[in-house]
Amino acid sequence: MTISVQTRQVEGDGSFAKLLRDWRQKRRLSQLDLALMSGVSQRHVSFLESRRANPSRNMILQLSETLEVPLRDRNAWLTAAGFAPIFKTRNLDDPQMSQVMSAIRVMLSAHEPFPAIALDRAWNVRFSNRSFDQLGAMLGEDIWSRVGGEGRNLMRLFFHPNGIRPFVTNWAAVGPLMWQRAQREAEALAGAEMKAVLAELAPFQDPHILWSAAEASLVPVIPFNMDIQGLKVSMFAVVATFGTAQDITADELRLETLFPADPETEAMFRAAAQGTSQ
Repeated sequence: MTISVQTRQVEGDGSFAKLLRDWRQKRRLSQLDLALMSGVSQRHVSFLESRRANPSRNMILQLSETLEVPLRDRNAWLTAAGFAPIFKTRNLDDPQMSQVMSAIRVMLSAHEPFPAIALDRAWNVRFSNRSFDQLGAMLGEDIWSRVGGEGRNLMRLFFHPNGIRPFVTNWAAVGPLMWQRAQREAEALAGAEMKAVLAELAPFQDPHILWSAAEASLVPVIPFNMDIQGLKVSMFAVVATFGTAQDITADELRLETLFPADPETEAMFRAAAQGTSQ
């Protein structure tokens, strides 16, 4: 195979070569691993990372797809290599997003009487159903203003000192798991927004607790248990994403549905729904 070495180079920390290498290492792949997975020769991968060759537009899309690079960052790859970005960021009220928004509203509504929310990659709550709003009100009408920041951010709700930690009865088990999940997502998605939220909240945390999750019994999932003025609530979460997103906004949305972890919690949510519908 003959590899043409072009003269166009992109230097600096934002070069395509560095982005490719960083994302390959982020995914813990060798050059050979990436070559086998993408169908590109190892020699060509090496030439791209060493700037001895420049990528075509199709090569960028092929490698970024193999490495599961988020769409926002694929645009950065294209720009770094001298191409125009191709993935759009549409507002949620854009007419072309109407079917996506309709699907989200249907899923949130269908999950009643249990809580459900749609999050962006910084864990900002973009949509919520009535049950989630009622659960938030149980924690105090001013809960979101108490934890600071603009809008409703789930990380601040959990990890700000004025948030819901005092209500959580198994914090030693779930707190570290949530924090580590947020760190993994920030790293995997190159989420600058989430990294900023984590840096803001880190001074409030006990590092020993966050990195030493309490042992839990061997159950399918660890529930999130709260005691709200004597009312016991136990839930676990299921996360869903769009599998074929070609828009940055849709690509970054996460649907988080909460399910009751015991019969008492299920009965509480069903009774609350019946009370509001009467």
